[in-house]
Amino acid sequence: MSDSAANPPSQPVFDPSSAHQTTPRVRHLRAFPLQAKGPDGTPQNMMGLADAQQISHKMVATAPAAQMIIPHLDGTKNIDEIVAAVGKGLTREFLEQFVAQLDDAALLFGPNHDAMVEEMRAAFDSSEILPPSATADFADALVKQKLGDDVTDEAMKEQGPAELAAILDKFIEEALKSSERPPFEELPRAVIAPHIDYQRGWQNYANVWGRLKDAPAPDRVVILGTNHFGSSSGVCGCDKGFSSPLGTSPLDTRLLEALTARLGEEAAGRMLANRYDHEREHSIELHMPWIHHTLASGGREIPVFAALIHDPTVNDGQSYDGNGLDFESFVDALKGALEEVGGTTLIVSSADLSHCGVAFGDQVVINPNEDAGKAELERIVKHDREMLTMVEQAKADDLISSMSWQQNPTRWCSLGNMTAAMKLTDAESVELLNYFAAVDSQGTTLVSHAAMAIR
Repeated sequence: MSDSAANPPSQPVFDPSSAHQTTPRVRHLRAFPLQAKGPDGTPQNMMGLADAQQISHKMVATAPAAQMIIPHLDGTKNIDEIVAAVGKGLTREFLEQFVAQLDDAALLFGPNHDAMVEEMRAAFDSSEILPPSATADFADALVKQKLGDDVTDEAMKEQGPAELAAILDKFIEEALKSSERPPFEELPRAVIAPHIDYQRGWQNYANVWGRLKDAPAPDRVVILGTNHFGSSSGVCGCDKGFSSPLGTSPLDTRLLEALTARLGEEAAGRMLANRYDHEREHSIELHMPWIHHTLASGGREIPVFAALIHDPTVNDGQSYDGNGLDFESFVDALKGALEEVGGTTLIVSSADLSHCGVAFGDQVVINPNEDAGKAELERIVKHDREMLTMVEQAKADDLISSMSWQQNPTRWCSLGNMTAAMKLTDAESVELLNYFAAVDSQGTTLVSHAAMAIR
């Protein structure tokens, strides 16, 4: 393995006296392809590495072969041991430079990462409202698409909200134009909608939120999401409101106070200990523009409460390590708190379903034009439909038991918030509005999702 392609000038320097570099432990990374130019100007395929938790906004560009190194950066091996374990021409010089780059970008556990976490947590606790991240980036991209990449920050801030609102309306019009199902005249007790990016999930965002445009606005919205990259091992609550380019939703303080009182000091502390997991958690944020666009007409601010729900098929609903808040305690306390505060509540289960394909460790490329790929697609959809039938029948416990017994073969990621929504509403049936399986053009990634309503 050569280091010439990945070491441009002015690179960070490896420090042999730093224990976190000599025995490196990598954080959760997001990898993606990059195109770069070599010293002679010829195109080169590179790999970008970024922080999956988005605590750090720095990126490392390196050779694609470095993906063989990353599994060995687990904090148990020193530099020489990693070189020996990887082999394949890996040099100590390349590895030291790679580790120094990762550390500079706070992609290793160590002082740089700790300082960023401390700064992030201080900023989190200093504000009552969490600012937008993914939704602001999406609005900015819409303006850039319209005006060009050299558009100013001022223009993006000024025009982003209008462009975002316009495309949400376009999504709604396209999704509902041929639907035989009418809009909601009354507010449902709960809805299930995706948290995948808008480009791959707009059909089902719009199938839910488009039908809510003419329904009465609720007194509050409770959003139950999925904890993708956070630290909490159980239910993770949030003590903040949320904003988007289209508005602001303050925290429902009355509901949070009632909930924490019912949980008691110790359990409430466990629920909020890792509240920082909500920083840039897309499963909550991606619903905020839809709330502001479809429910909060006339500039009204609808209070919200958000929680990230762990997988109840693991450890029988207890937290993964025994230190977090368990599933049943949270559901029981929130149900009682909602009854106590009264008024109307819309519960949002922010849920994606199957995650399949080579990108998730499967062996088959999901290509419907080939026999093996077509059979794999049919297998995934068949399993989704079988599990969704349990959701439609509101058999939350049966769904948990079935997925636990099968070991969740297609990697549904939101069983916690889906079953919590059913239990919170005492659902007797759930209406399936639409189902969609999004497959990338290479057939390496499939993520399915659904639009559903609990009346």
